[in-house]
Amino acid sequence: MTSPAPTHATSPADKELHKPSNFLRQIIEKDLAEGTYASRRWGGSPGDAAHHASGQPDPAKVRLRFPPEPNGYLHIGHAKSICLNFGLARDYGGVCHLRFDDTNPEKEDTEYVDSIKDAVQWLGFDWHNAGESNLYQASDYFDFMYRAAEYLIEAGHAYVDEQTADEMRHNRGDFGHPGTDSPFRSRTPAENLARFREMRDGKLPDGAAVLRAKIDMASPNINMRDPAIYRIRRAHHHNTGDKWCIYPMYTFAHPIEDALEQITHSICTLEFEDQRPFYDWLLDRLAEGDLIATPHPRQYEFARLNLTYVLTSKRKLAQLVNEGKVSGWDDPRMPTIVGLRRRGYTPESLQLFAERIGVTKSDSWIDYSTLEGALRDTLDPTAPRAMAVLDPVKLVLTNWDEVMGEGTLDDCSAPIHPHHPELGKRDFKIGKEVWIERTDYEEIPPKGFFRLFPAHVNASGQPIAASKVRLKYGHVIECIGAVMDAEGHITEVQARLIPDTKSGTPGSDSVKVKGVITWVGVNDAVPAEVRLYDRLFKEAQPEGGGVDFLTNLNTGSLKVMTAYVEPSLAEGGAIEAKADDKFQFERHGYFVADRVDHAVGKPVFNLAVGLKDSWVNK
Repeated sequence: MTSPAPTHATSPADKELHKPSNFLRQIIEKDLAEGTYASRRWGGSPGDAAHHASGQPDPAKVRLRFPPEPNGYLHIGHAKSICLNFGLARDYGGVCHLRFDDTNPEKEDTEYVDSIKDAVQWLGFDWHNAGESNLYQASDYFDFMYRAAEYLIEAGHAYVDEQTADEMRHNRGDFGHPGTDSPFRSRTPAENLARFREMRDGKLPDGAAVLRAKIDMASPNINMRDPAIYRIRRAHHHNTGDKWCIYPMYTFAHPIEDALEQITHSICTLEFEDQRPFYDWLLDRLAEGDLIATPHPRQYEFARLNLTYVLTSKRKLAQLVNEGKVSGWDDPRMPTIVGLRRRGYTPESLQLFAERIGVTKSDSWIDYSTLEGALRDTLDPTAPRAMAVLDPVKLVLTNWDEVMGEGTLDDCSAPIHPHHPELGKRDFKIGKEVWIERTDYEEIPPKGFFRLFPAHVNASGQPIAASKVRLKYGHVIECIGAVMDAEGHITEVQARLIPDTKSGTPGSDSVKVKGVITWVGVNDAVPAEVRLYDRLFKEAQPEGGGVDFLTNLNTGSLKVMTAYVEPSLAEGGAIEAKADDKFQFERHGYFVADRVDHAVGKPVFNLAVGLKDSWVNK
């Protein structure tokens, strides 16, 4: 069914007025005010300096990019980056490119390419702008990257090094000692060019040589001590096939990709801050040779997302999948975007989460409850309501036949959404037998328990009358007791119906009660599988203290129950649950019809988030 619009919706103008500022917005606003990139031209596609010089003035005020490597499924940290880059481009009259950083042929796959495109679009963003597709692959730039490498060699800015990996590591020095020049550093440009072409032509084995930038082996920034920019790697590439046996290093490829795409603000996480001097050095050299357009891009860093109870290492997430700790990349306990989507998270909730946590330059931990709160706040105004009994025990109304007539079923109704009467009502029936939660009955109730319990004598010897409660949207009942099996397990709860107390009728208030419980009629209940998901790790920082994260797995992170839900969720019902639809099961929380396993006649619901944070006191 169509969900109602959020009651807290605001106009685009209102949102702009209240858009929280941050240092990235301030940088972009300053550049726009000063016209830093106003002279740029755009050739209609990525290209070198000549290509863009022949183009038109760039219609985009700013160009940003989201550049994932297609070597795994995107996670919540990537969702923040997607919202940030595409959001800034949207807000400042620019465009954001989706670029696949596919320079590592051994780890990449078209499966991941497709999943990334799907994730970006699901989050509400697109790479099409004014009829132009800004979807690119770094591997399409390999020819230019090779050309740039030859230019650096000819200009005396790069050389082929044939030291072993151990020798290069040793000669690099450390923070307290400068590096030592390679014995191959003094080769002439002609010698280096000939050797580099032998690397390209497959005349050297893997690992025999690398191309290094010639910068400063005594630099206090170790990343500037002649970093490697090309290596030999015989591997089939998903896009270029077997054309190349040499591949650029990421730190060399990334600035070039930005430059060819005329990116203005290259936004990345703080771990790349020490790489920024090389980023600028490389683009300055290529600009000197008129290979790239100017002004060239600038890099800016922000703090990556650290979310409690979550790991965002692709390698470790892959380990969870490969070792069967979870059911797959889309397991609802995973922090992957496909996992969050299956869990019941919405694009709006992830965008709200990204907005709330903001952008800073200092690392900090965001509590997982912030993510859950964003989901609650987006689902509450929109999610249809329904009743469900997750741990059912039968409640028998012993005087039903006497009061209502044998075999009678009484009609009950409730609003689909309490704040949106225009959506109509959902209908269900109450009869002699209904399902209730097993925890709604206590033989000897604890203090403050206002649900079902029989007449009894408390610990102080005082007689306590049997409880009266309302079956929500139905009648008031008075508890009689329960039937137990030989092991003491409750098999049936019994109560008597109090006549003329049905909700919405003149006598409904004649009996005052403290407790209201949810229920589903035995006659029209719909059996369903319900999966109660919890946090995958039991510790806020799964690797805290250097422990193996697998030791902190929460063994209770998934409980599967056979439940009953009201008939409005069945095919043809007022709500009619379809895969990926979200609901609030009254009293329990927000649930989603599983997008993989849910089917007509076999409903499956996943717990997305409870009505309140259940981890506050854990």
